[in-house]
Formats: sequence, structure tokens, C-alpha cells
Amino acid sequence: MPVICRITYPNGKIYVGQDRTDDINYFGSASSALIAKDFDKQARRSFTVRRDILWEAESAAQQEVNARELAFILQQRANDPEVGYNQWPRLSAPRS
Repeated sequence: MPVICRITYPNGKIYVGQDRTDDINYFGSASSALIAKDFDKQARRSFTVRRDILWEAESAAQQEVNARELAFILQQRANDPEVGYNQWPRLSAPRS
């Protein structure tokens, strides 16, 4: 069963990703190095990460799952470095 989930870290930043198996142990594939920059050694000792299902389907073509994931990344602004850890699609610079 494919799902799109939002992972929320203790600093409030999010990661939006897809899991094609709805594995209870899936917590996204965000860059560990990127996340590590936001947490010092003490903060890493104990913290809670939250996983919320944003969308699910009994079955869906991979193209639909990809499209849903992209839509949620954009809707949630998860690709904005101030908001989230998604690095794709790249956030475009505001136009002047």
C-alpha cells in the first residue's frame, strides 16, 4: 500500500516522502548530514520524531505516487530550507 508521509523533527522542520510498502519503520530518506547540522550533541541524545500519513491508497501507479509526493512537498513547503529537509525540487529564488 503506497503512502505519502510527513516526518516532523523536534525543531519543527519536516520531510515529505513516499513509502510504497507502508513500512512502520520508514522515517524518510532525508539527508542525515543536513539534519545533523540542526542538532548539537546534547539534542541528539533524546528526541522524538513524528510520522503522519498525508495520503494512502490500496494501490496506485508509480506515476501517481510520484505526483502526489511532489504535490505534498510543494504544498507543505518541505523543499524550503527554513521549513523542511526535502532537497528536491530545488526551491527557486524569489523574483524581484
